[in-house]
Amino acid sequence: MKKSPDLVAINLLGWIIIGFLALVATAPFLILVINSLSSEHSIINYGYQLWPKEFSADAYTMIFENPQRILRVYGITILVTGLGTGLSLLLSSMAAYVVARREVKYRNVLSFFLYFTQLFNGGLVTYYLLVSRDLHLSNTLWVLILVPMFSVMNILILRNFIATSIPESIIESARIDGMDDLGIFFRIVLPLSAPVLASIGLFTALGYWNDWWTPMMFIQKRDLQPLQYTLYQMLASVTYTAQMVGNMPTVNLPKESLKLAMTVVATGPIILIYPFLQKHFVAGITIGSVKG
Repeated sequence: MKKSPDLVAINLLGWIIIGFLALVATAPFLILVINSLSSEHSIINYGYQLWPKEFSADAYTMIFENPQRILRVYGITILVTGLGTGLSLLLSSMAAYVVARREVKYRNVLSFFLYFTQLFNGGLVTYYLLVSRDLHLSNTLWVLILVPMFSVMNILILRNFIATSIPESIIESARIDGMDDLGIFFRIVLPLSAPVLASIGLFTALGYWNDWWTPMMFIQKRDLQPLQYTLYQMLASVTYTAQMVGNMPTVNLPKESLKLAMTVVATGPIILIYPFLQKHFVAGITIGSVKG
């Protein structure tokens, strides 16, 4: 069908507006990438530019000075993020399913205990002693996976979703057909919980990817340090060296450009992978929205 001039004008106007909004959204990251390739002298004297006045890759040279180390920390971060996110979603949804079931006798008490930990905790010292001395998780990959795994808020969100969005009649029908609780959970509850699992999974993965505090507290072995903490150590080392040498003209450490380059290295893989995962995320948001 031939489009009318009015429809063509509206579509053109829509594309212009969307293109402008997309440019506004991507401009900060483009400026970040461009200025990460600027020299330290250029950033200090001219600030952030739309195009580098003095091109320099010193910051990336410093980061990738030891390629084996960078590849290792990337591998550790990817492993921890993938395994931790999967286990977190599985165990959190199991806990949410238990406290959402009406036939569980003490489900309200369990929910209170979960919520209580959001208001009060034992403090940093007892937390550190529990993880390092009692659980013996220091200097292991498990500390990077287990410590950030559980979020009470995510469990409560999953519980509310299961209690309000999954019809009780479906679960009762499955019980009449002879399905046990594990079968109901894996074959009914999990597929219907895909929208909330997709959302929580995305933020959980980002939490694992950006976690630097846990390795700072519990990891002393260099071979087990993830990406974010390794970049943090590089920046701290450059900052300390810059303070020690002062204003010596023979020393020009890329401190400001290093910060930008570290941001690109840390967020680049997520930005490159997200377009390929976006359709699965959108499908997770919409699946189960139509119930028959």
